[in-house]
Amino acid sequence: MSHHKADSQQYLVSAFLQSLCVLCVLCVSVVSFSHDVIHHRDTKYTEIHRVNFEETPLATSSAQIPSEFSNPNLEVLLSQEKLQSRIRELGAEITRDYAGQNPLLIGVLKGACFFLSDLLRAIDTRLSIEFMAISSYGSSTRTSGEVRIMKDLDVPIEGRHILVVEDIVDTGLTLSYLLANLQSRGAASVKLAALLDKYERREKDVKIDYLGFPIPDAFVVGYGLDYAERYRNLPFIAVLKNPEA
Repeated sequence: MSHHKADSQQYLVSAFLQSLCVLCVLCVSVVSFSHDVIHHRDTKYTEIHRVNFEETPLATSSAQIPSEFSNPNLEVLLSQEKLQSRIRELGAEITRDYAGQNPLLIGVLKGACFFLSDLLRAIDTRLSIEFMAISSYGSSTRTSGEVRIMKDLDVPIEGRHILVVEDIVDTGLTLSYLLANLQSRGAASVKLAALLDKYERREKDVKIDYLGFPIPDAFVVGYGLDYAERYRNLPFIAVLKNPEA
């Protein structure tokens, strides 16, 4: 009797262990299936988004930024090559005339900044630079006739050889005042280098010691010259056909 009881208990234990193993296998299968489903879903989601991303074109603007250098409202008067060639010639003249004198070049802001920068690099002698700002056009295409020094020199000029560097001379009213003002401060000499001379509009005699180009009575822009602060960055000098355009 005890023998049959022991066999029965052993059978129950064996059946329990088999059932437990089956249950474990089922659990593992369920977990593995769930993982595969989640992985498949994530992979599909990633692929869909990758396809959508690859198929979606990048947003681009069809509008083109207009070129200021090829603006149809401008007519080139003096090319970049012609400007640079003449500036090299002026630099050679100034080098010869001021050798050993340590001249002080005074750039008249803002228009003369381009001319001054290139002229400096064409002058092969010892020199110094300073800047002045004088009211001129404002937003108009004609000089107002009112002369105001907006920025004065930072150094005394008594006994110095002064070379004023200006972009353009037209009526001569502003420059005649400036040159007289500098001479009154005790400078040893005061001369003028101008890139452009609009001689037809002269109202006050001004001697230009170093001249780039004489030009007709037209409103010009570029290479530092502006209309209402526009066009200064042009590498050439151009006639502005319609200032209001």
